[in-house]
Amino acid sequence: MPDRETIERAREDAREGKSPSTQASEFVREEMHHIREGKHGAASTKQAIAIGLSKARRSGVKLPAKGSARTRKKAQQDVVASRSKRKPSSTRSRATAKALKRERRSAASHSALSRQAKSTASKRGASARSQSARKAADTRSRKAA
Repeated sequence: MPDRETIERAREDAREGKSPSTQASEFVREEMHHIREGKHGAASTKQAIAIGLSKARRSGVKLPAKGSARTRKKAQQDVVASRSKRKPSSTRSRATAKALKRERRSAASHSALSRQAKSTASKRGASARSQSARKAADTRSRKAA
């Protein structure tokens, strides 16, 4: 279950009209904090991000699913779970928590996150990278004005 502050920050982003990925980043951020403070670990940085995105979808962030059929199916399950009033199984939650506690903590290190960001960016085309850089520069100039 995400922290109350995380949900509130995500809702604030939604009220401000920010994109679903920005809203979901609050949940990913929380997940990284959990790993860093030793609450649990993750097998990889990708897994840590996926856990955060899953929590976001379950909290009602309208985040589109990208990736393999398996990933899209999991995302669909998360969307259905967000609409459900059913309480998650305590046995299953405990098993998940126990498994995550056995994983390493380095998945949320600054260097691991940097490596993940660089490898993901390199898979995108030059034009896509250029476009996102232009968009970032545009937001910076808008904030200054």
